[in-house]
Amino acid sequence: MAQTQPPAETASQPPVEASAFEAALQRYHQGAPAGELIDEFESLAAQNPRQSACWICLAWLQLLNNQPLDGLRSARTAVRLSPQDPQARINLALAMLETGAKGVREHIEMVQRVLVMAPEMAAELQESIADGLQRKPGWPAMQKVKAWLEG
Repeated sequence: MAQTQPPAETASQPPVEASAFEAALQRYHQGAPAGELIDEFESLAAQNPRQSACWICLAWLQLLNNQPLDGLRSARTAVRLSPQDPQARINLALAMLETGAKGVREHIEMVQRVLVMAPEMAAELQESIADGLQRKPGWPAMQKVKAWLEG
């Protein structure tokens, strides 16, 4: 999960209760299984429906927990709220691959464009990809996404 900071308050998005978000994120980084955190992030997303970071994290957890249809819904919400966020796009591409949905290339190309314009984001995304492959070894969709981004 690339989102390591609680989301900042913006004019269009209400603030997420930082302590609850940080606590759930910290539990993830300490190795808590994805399935144990889904309810927390569902609650955070329900309380803060316009906060993309909650949806990004929720989609990631759902994908790790073999819930691709739920992950697809959450990732679509995250991309709608934050279309320039590369992690949101990666999550959506993963969910689309796992559900057989069409249009994956568009999201991979958007991530590639963002990385050209903001190369400092590449390390964070590489960490996220490595984390995904560590938590879900041999993840075929993630291996495809990784190859496309490296190629």
